[in-house]
Amino acid sequence: MTTDRQYTWLITGCSRGIGLDLTKRLLESSENFIIAAVRNPEKATALQALTLSGKGTLIVIKLDVDNADAIIRSVEEVKAILGDRGLDYLINNAAVNQEIDKPFTMKIDGWTNVFRTNVVAPALMAQVYLPLVERSTKKTIVNVSSSLASFGVAHDERWASYSVTKAALDMLTHKQHKERPDLMIICLNPGWVKTDMGTQDAFLTLDESVPGIVQTLTSLRPEDNGRLVDYRHEILPW
Repeated sequence: MTTDRQYTWLITGCSRGIGLDLTKRLLESSENFIIAAVRNPEKATALQALTLSGKGTLIVIKLDVDNADAIIRSVEEVKAILGDRGLDYLINNAAVNQEIDKPFTMKIDGWTNVFRTNVVAPALMAQVYLPLVERSTKKTIVNVSSSLASFGVAHDERWASYSVTKAALDMLTHKQHKERPDLMIICLNPGWVKTDMGTQDAFLTLDESVPGIVQTLTSLRPEDNGRLVDYRHEILPW
């Protein structure tokens, strides 16, 4: 049973990693109504299992963010699910990476694919879901970025294609904020987390990162708007 008091979330890339764990933790509260988007719902067994547990509400939808037509078509499905409610939180979490590549050796064809997923898809998602965000209470768009995109955070030459695309995502977020300062639009740095993408070399576990993400997203401040904010609710330099 849903109520008008629930906050509505649309999260992409929920089959594993941060997206899956974020969905799981949001479901711990009956205040959350989550639409989890994945490329292959039938293979997202861990996500599907969450529909049977938790205090919140979970709806799983099929969405390949690399397919522009699929993104556009998904809006009508989400409208039908939400009814007369808006979308409080649009979380552009889906992302891809190549191997640990470097500027002079990265695969250019592969880099193009990374850009499509990490930048083009969030841009289109924000465009087509804007009317639903405008109808909501929180009016929040979150583009999941990385400290690897920050010139002000020390890192080396590796993960070149990922870093470049996330830097582009940060600029997209900045431009979105400048056009619509009435919305809450941020980049989120979840930290380097032990996931399939982050590898086991990462510094943080999901248990260390995701609770902070939930706390940060549900307590955003005016000074966070248009900025790169991390899981500890600290503003990072561009």
